[in-house]
Amino acid sequence: MAYGRQGPRIKEKAHALVEGIDLPGHWNRMFETRVITDYDPGTLDEITALPGGESLDWCYQCGKCVGVCPVDIVGDYGPRKIHRDVLRGRSLLDDPNLWLCTTCSNCLRVCPKEVDMIQIMPAAREAAINAGKDIPVELRKVFEATDRYGNPLGENPRKRADWAKEAGVPVPIMAQLKRPVDVLWYVGSYPSFHPRGMDAARALARIFHALGVDFAILGVEEREDGDSIRLAGEKGLFEKLAEANIKAFATYSFNRLVVFGPHEYNAFKNEYPKCGGRYQVLHYTQFLVEHLVRLSALMTRTVERQVTYHDPCYLTRHNGEYEAPRALLRAIPGVTLVEMPRSRENGYCCGGGGGGMWLDGFSRDYTSMRLSDRRVIEAAETGARTLGICCPYEVSRFEDAVKATGNEGRLDVRDIAELIDQAMGGPSR
Repeated sequence: MAYGRQGPRIKEKAHALVEGIDLPGHWNRMFETRVITDYDPGTLDEITALPGGESLDWCYQCGKCVGVCPVDIVGDYGPRKIHRDVLRGRSLLDDPNLWLCTTCSNCLRVCPKEVDMIQIMPAAREAAINAGKDIPVELRKVFEATDRYGNPLGENPRKRADWAKEAGVPVPIMAQLKRPVDVLWYVGSYPSFHPRGMDAARALARIFHALGVDFAILGVEEREDGDSIRLAGEKGLFEKLAEANIKAFATYSFNRLVVFGPHEYNAFKNEYPKCGGRYQVLHYTQFLVEHLVRLSALMTRTVERQVTYHDPCYLTRHNGEYEAPRALLRAIPGVTLVEMPRSRENGYCCGGGGGGMWLDGFSRDYTSMRLSDRRVIEAAETGARTLGICCPYEVSRFEDAVKATGNEGRLDVRDIAELIDQAMGGPSR
């Protein structure tokens, strides 16, 4: 049988004699030469020729990826389907599917051939951008805002540390402190500018102060880390941001870099070393677990509630940290931790990774609901009152999803830092 773009072309003989057995009709075709490579490999070569795109050629259509792909649960997606479409002559660089992947890494976790969409998609997106292809309007605006203002929200960079004025405790700034510190706290764009992100940043500042942590922030010298920008295909802009941050870090002396978000953690741990920036990096939950005994003594108020925890893809599957956030939640007086069915290694994606944070409008035409909506439904089904998170993307995404799915009054969204701060006597929302 020969197989090409026009479908199978089967040749049958009326009769075939095989080892003395007469095989009539369709049975005898299995003994004919079968050619299965009669297709144009050009659209596949277009991707596999890219640095990082090579593994798309390794797919052998087992389909394991589709069952764990969060986008397929609310749409029609998966690496297997992308590979199939490319083999059929569909250019990924012109395909809306290029922008739907959240690079959550669940497909790579189960793939026996290690087809790596976390490398393939950024490489293909970069190629599309460099070739002048159409990219989603929302993404273009984010690139422009980040390039101009140093943050994807398009906020005035001079206001980057304004959130600290209402923290209720001193938040030292490196340029004003003029001495080495133990911890340089990289706050990030969403905790610096988004209203709910600022709530969590103020909570963490109060926790650091209560613990006596010797810390400071960069303030106006801080820029967007750029990891999601890179994953969305703007590698040049990522390198520009990385250069600015590395230069700012080099101005000061500190022992450890503590970050608020999983994407910052991934950037500084895995990507900045390629640009010459090497640091001892901790996500804030990892840092707080180191102080759990003292922290437990400071948490004197009971926070009576059931909490279900969402695993952020870039803290868990990408970087292997599953226990620190859970250890903190279990230590909060009154908190009962309830797991969702999709958790830990098979945790569901919030939809914010890989540039998805800014693509909800674009993806609406290709999915039945947002990934964040689907996740909030799963959280509500546990019976928990609170969805606990530790990623700055998630608090806004999930609070919108709580409203969209009709779960207001049944489920609230709280950063782990906010819950700890509440147990220490801080304000409750």
